[in-house]
Amino acid sequence: MFSFQDHRGRVEVAFTDRFGGMSGGPFAQLNLRVPEPSQAALVHGEDEDTVGENWDIVGYAMDRGAEPVGDDYFGLPGGITVKGLVSMHQVHGADVTVVGDDPLQPDPTGDGLVTSTPGWILAPRAADCVPVLVADPDHGVVGAAHAGRKGMVAGVVAQTIETMRRLGATRLVAWLGPHACGRCYEVPADMREAVVDVVPEAWGETSWGTPSVDLGAGITAQLQAYGAEVVTVAHCTIEDQRYYSYRRDGRDTGRQAGLIWVRP
Repeated sequence: MFSFQDHRGRVEVAFTDRFGGMSGGPFAQLNLRVPEPSQAALVHGEDEDTVGENWDIVGYAMDRGAEPVGDDYFGLPGGITVKGLVSMHQVHGADVTVVGDDPLQPDPTGDGLVTSTPGWILAPRAADCVPVLVADPDHGVVGAAHAGRKGMVAGVVAQTIETMRRLGATRLVAWLGPHACGRCYEVPADMREAVVDVVPEAWGETSWGTPSVDLGAGITAQLQAYGAEVVTVAHCTIEDQRYYSYRRDGRDTGRQAGLIWVRP
């Protein structure tokens, strides 16, 4: 379920893999993809209720620090300290939403989330893009961003940090989750040039010698420009079968997530 976990004070983070959920077929097992507003009850071929059960499993596990036991899976049962899990309808942009005391219904459209309210788990999803988690453990301010090529260029990381600073964040720690690495993320030469015009550190070359974009290097540089300590989970989603990958598997694939919260 969790391929990586860490904590700094009351701030806890995790990145999921594809194991430990209820999904079947090409989505097996822990698909965390959510339907877009234009869709009805299906998540590109998978029942929305199954995906909801997967989210409940993750919420329980984050609260208790381990995988759920027996039938005590669903609905975040009594005694759990999670207020809820907040994801987004992601559009590869740079809009950031602040999550306050009240739940957001429905999940916001955008690619960044920030909160200073303990109990909310912020959960960007990805299947080759980078789930970015950021925290100021001293002041209890956390942020999360979905940063692919377009979002990186648009400045979603900077917008997330600037929003955190308006809520009082100063000293920052950031975690980069599993994503398509620069050795595998092949793009046309003109696309690479357009990216490096904005983020020079994202210049990359595949292992077979063609142009690529290095998302990890580019986003790391953006975070370090704000003085953040950066922790990278160096798993390539294209190479590593433990993760969902749109580039490897196409449209019928699931999503993993980054998860960050301030424990009450």
